[in-house]
Amino acid sequence: MQELPASRALQPQPCRDAEYDSIRYSIVIPFFNERAVLPALLPKLDELLSMLDGTSEVIFVDDGSQDGSAEIIRSHAVHRPGYKVLQLSRNFGHQAAITAGMDHASGQAVIIMDADLQDPPELVPEMIRKWTEGYDIVCAQRVARDDETWFKRSTAWFFYRALRLLTPVEVPPDVGDFRLVDRSVLDSFTTMHERDRFVRGMFAWMGYRQIAIPFSRPDRFAGDTRYPFRKMCALAMNGILGFSDVPLRLVIWFGMIVSAIAVMCGIYAIVLRFSHADLVPGWASTIVVVAFLAGANMLMTGIVGLYVGRIHREVKGRPLYLVRSAFGFRPEASRRPMSREANLAARQPS
Repeated sequence: MQELPASRALQPQPCRDAEYDSIRYSIVIPFFNERAVLPALLPKLDELLSMLDGTSEVIFVDDGSQDGSAEIIRSHAVHRPGYKVLQLSRNFGHQAAITAGMDHASGQAVIIMDADLQDPPELVPEMIRKWTEGYDIVCAQRVARDDETWFKRSTAWFFYRALRLLTPVEVPPDVGDFRLVDRSVLDSFTTMHERDRFVRGMFAWMGYRQIAIPFSRPDRFAGDTRYPFRKMCALAMNGILGFSDVPLRLVIWFGMIVSAIAVMCGIYAIVLRFSHADLVPGWASTIVVVAFLAGANMLMTGIVGLYVGRIHREVKGRPLYLVRSAFGFRPEASRRPMSREANLAARQPS
C-alpha cells in the first residue's frame, strides 16, 4: 500500500452547507424495468446502509421504466429518508442515467452500481476501504464471466484490447461502470460535457489514483440483460470514436495505398499498350475493382460521417437528459464542490 500524502491529515475547513457535507456515501443505481429484481435488491441495500460508517443516500435513476419499478422503490423509501428516486422523462440510455445520478449525488464518495445484482453490494465495503487508503477511483474488475455466452465474452475481450490499441487512454480490461468515485473526481467529471458518453473511458482519461478490485460476476438475478448486442455495439463505438482519431488516420492511409496501387496499374497498362502485347478484355476484373473501390469509398465516407454526426450532436447543445420528477431530494439539491482539505479529511474512518 502506498503511503498517503501528508495533506490527508489536514482538518476540514468550515462547511458551507452542513447538511450537504454530512452525507458521506452516495450510491447511484440506474435501472430500466427491473421490477423482478427489486425484492432481492432492496433488502441487500438496507443491510449495506446499516453497515456503513456514515450518513448515506441511495439514488435510483429510473431510465424510462414502464413496469412500475419506480413506484415500488418509492413505497420502500417512504420510511427511509436516504432513499431517493430520479425519474427521467424517457429512456436516455444507461450512460446518461449514470450521469444523472452523479449530478444529483451529494456524498463525499459516490458508488455506481447496476440494479441487476451482477454488481454485488457486498463488494462496496472493500471499495470504501481502498478509498480511505487514499485511492480516488476504485473499480471492480471482472475475473470470471461464467453467466455470459462465449460470443459475449469473446467480443468483450476483443473490445477492451482493441480500445487499448486504438486509443491513448488506458481503460482497464474487464472493468465496467461498477466503481467508487471520490468527490474531487466527480467535481472534475462535471466539467466534461460530451453527449455521446463512455463513462468508464472518461474516468480512465481523467487519471487520478485508481485501483481495481477483482471479483467474480454473479448471474443476473432475474430477467434479461438490458444490454443487447445492438447497445453493446453502440457503446463500443462511443468508446473508440470518443477517444481516438485512428479510424480517420486509417482512412488517409487506405486512400494513399489505393492511389499508389492505381498509379502502378496505370503504368503497367501503358507499358502493355506500347509493347503491343495481346490485351484480353477483362470486364469481370474491371467490375470487381470498381465495385471494391466504390464500397471502400462508402465505408470511409461513413467513418468520416460518424465523426461529423458526433460534432453535430455536440453543437446542438441539447441536455444529456431531462428529469420528469424527483423524490426525496431537497428543492435546491445539486452538486457543490468540496474543498480538497475537507475531502481528504472526510476519507478518514469515523
